[in-house]
Amino acid sequence: MLDQAIQHRQDKHYGMAEDLFIRVLNSEAPVEMHRTACLELALMAQESKQSARAQQIFSQFVSRFPDDPNTAEVMLRQGLLYREMGAPVMALSKFYAVMSTALRLKLDRLDYYKRLVLQAQTEIADTYYLQGKYSEAAEFQQRLLKLDSPLLNRPQIVYKLIRSLSALKRDSEVVAQSNVFLDLYADSPDLAEVRFLMADSLKKIGRTRDAMQQVLILLKTQQAASTNRPADWVYWQQRTGNDIANQLYKEGDYISSLEIYRTLSLLSTNVSWQTPTWYQMGLVYERLQQPQKAADIYGQILGREAEATGDNATANLSTVFDMARWRKEHLEWQLKLERKTAQVRAGNEDVAAAK
Repeated sequence: MLDQAIQHRQDKHYGMAEDLFIRVLNSEAPVEMHRTACLELALMAQESKQSARAQQIFSQFVSRFPDDPNTAEVMLRQGLLYREMGAPVMALSKFYAVMSTALRLKLDRLDYYKRLVLQAQTEIADTYYLQGKYSEAAEFQQRLLKLDSPLLNRPQIVYKLIRSLSALKRDSEVVAQSNVFLDLYADSPDLAEVRFLMADSLKKIGRTRDAMQQVLILLKTQQAASTNRPADWVYWQQRTGNDIANQLYKEGDYISSLEIYRTLSLLSTNVSWQTPTWYQMGLVYERLQQPQKAADIYGQILGREAEATGDNATANLSTVFDMARWRKEHLEWQLKLERKTAQVRAGNEDVAAAK
């Protein structure tokens, strides 16, 4: 019956498998068979997404077989299930239990238990991280990085540590850890977001030029083709450029913001991306007292109004065209007035000279 039940489970005939496992558990079979049937029944419930039932059977397994070599792994599975079910406190208690259980079990499977303990430690850090408890998460992430184990996913741990430190506004530490990440994991798909967080922290601690350098490196790096997440790369390019450029603009550093906006405008020729970026450049030129360049930029925007059809025809884009039209007309009126004023002034000077 046990062999048939296991075969049914492998074939995903869960109903027939469950009936046979329960018959084994209700029989006078040896304890070893009860242990196997109980564990298989729990794993099958987990496979079929019956989380509550899986938890119930795993708990029965731990209660009936507390000294079984698989007990620590069962507790780890319970922790992961509790986290999926939205019970992080229960999840944490199970992850901690994995470590204490592994210590008291027999050491003839030392490497196996070491892996379980390491995974439990990682899951504790991740559970705090997913809860938004970044102080606790950062503490455990830093502990993990001190361990000398090839089993650790160090790029992911450093990445999550950077995010935790950023949420805690520990900007100097963000910069330090980001430098480590950039040096060691240059091929990571998370590189773009790390540059964003680094640039943001650099800006907050007053290192504006360094922040700008990170932004420009990100904008000019064409990594979209070499990563399995090209959309993420483009998203972080655009977000990083916009956030830092907007900050610089608000602080009056118009030259720096203009350089970033200009670089941003080259990321895509799509009208829905390029024209809003051009509009920002126009505003910067106005701040720099260069109205003719601003008017020219607004003219470029209006020259692409016919492209705003189909998927590109958004309310935001329509607003950009309306604002560009209004600002262009205003600037042209202003320039015309300035020319007339200059002509009148020149005429008055000529009259004064003649006298």
